Amino acid sequence: MIALGARPVAVRNVRIAGPTRQYVPFDDVCDVVMQNGKIVDFSPVGALKHNGAVWDAEGSWVMPGLWDHHIHSTPTALASMRTDVFAATSAQEAADIMSMVAPAADGRRIGVRMRDGLWAERPTLALLDETNGSVPTYAINMDLHSVWMNSAAFLREGIPATPSGIVREEVAFEVSRRLGDLDTEVLDAAVSEVADRAASRGVVGMIDYDFGWNLTPWVRRAADGFDAVRVQFGVYPQHLARAIAHGLATGDVIDELGLITVGSLKAISDGSLGTRTAACSHPYPDHTSGLLAIAPEELVELMTTATGAGFACAIHAIGDVANSHALDAFQTTGAWGSIEHAQLVSRVDLPRFARAGVAASVQPTHAVDDRDLADREWAQQPGAAYPLRSLHDAGANLLFGSDSPVAPLDPWLAIANAVERTADDREAWLGHERLDVATALAASVSGSQHEPLMDIGAAADLVFCAQDPYAAQGAELRHMTVNATLLEGRFTHLG
Repeated sequence: MIALGARPVAVRNVRIAGPTRQYVPFDDVCDVVMQNGKIVDFSPVGALKHNGAVWDAEGSWVMPGLWDHHIHSTPTALASMRTDVFAATSAQEAADIMSMVAPAADGRRIGVRMRDGLWAERPTLALLDETNGSVPTYAINMDLHSVWMNSAAFLREGIPATPSGIVREEVAFEVSRRLGDLDTEVLDAAVSEVADRAASRGVVGMIDYDFGWNLTPWVRRAADGFDAVRVQFGVYPQHLARAIAHGLATGDVIDELGLITVGSLKAISDGSLGTRTAACSHPYPDHTSGLLAIAPEELVELMTTATGAGFACAIHAIGDVANSHALDAFQTTGAWGSIEHAQLVSRVDLPRFARAGVAASVQPTHAVDDRDLADREWAQQPGAAYPLRSLHDAGANLLFGSDSPVAPLDPWLAIANAVERTADDREAWLGHERLDVATALAASVSGSQHEPLMDIGAAADLVFCAQDPYAAQGAELRHMTVNATLLEGRFTHLG
């Protein structure tokens, strides 16, 4: 009997999904043969004698394992322990929801997935004080770029209160970091649960951009036996000198299993749409234009330092102005890496991604979640909003992620939203930006939009699906049944 954690020497009765099929001379099912965690052969069913455990896939479709190219592990892990205010349609309703929650053991109330950009009235400090009194209360925006707090929370954090009760950008990130500073055993157990759930959806790797010094927790988790997925972790500008002093660089392996590696320098160059701080060329309806968190010349200096030290760069840029400056910096410095989000891109900048060799690390679910807000706040913006097809057609390398907990850590959801551009019964939003299934699947595999082949000699990082993902559409993609996930030939999920 095959069990979770087992390492079969072969998987029998498999159907090949995607481009690898053209290189395998079998029309129907075959065996995938593995050794030392790598694919060593595709053979006719039963043609080879196997000295070891064999799992019968019973006709499952196999393709390379999936990656989430952008998550925040701590907020994702803690989301289920916090109060969801996503359904609130007003500041009053959100405040009332929070007031009915019993304070946690540390005396705080913490809400998540606030969407104040869709509310008719703006949040105020007075409203949250009136409804939540002396209990320190926090509501974290769905985009993580702002937090609504009452006076007791401001007092607890030692931060001057604002009339709106809202703190934004760097202050909000610091507040979120403090709220996630919990007992390490509790936090690590929650992160492991996140990884296990991800593996159950066919995920073999994720890129973690948690707000902090990420080396320490990932070394600790690796030592404690974390092995559900591969992890690349980001380094933020305030920690870059420390990382260089440790002799770290992108690609360095920090654990014995080879699953945890150092990722990119992660720099946040502007704000977000939900907080109305993404740096844009044309004003928002309130006559602001967002903000640049890093001046262009400072971004060039930062990326020059990172590149010289062997770090790839992952630059958060949402507004068209921020994307232009990020592309300028990549071209000036010769840095390599990605632009994260790329939610509003000047049309003249679309081909610059390919010319600079910069990947577009995008989150298709944001497009369907943000459509109403974007239609209102970016109605006067001339750039391409949430471009997918436009970037792909311009030659950009698309990488899909969730930005979890902003969107669920489920690559099938991202794939479906890229293909459909709607999450309800409305027509596709900006339907010309829809992708075909093959392109969306390729963007969900590690590192490249090129044909996701299962090469002989490659790591046996594989997902086995109940139906052919390349032939699936709509609900079939959203609810894809994953029968098993292999990571280096070891079962991390077995349905």
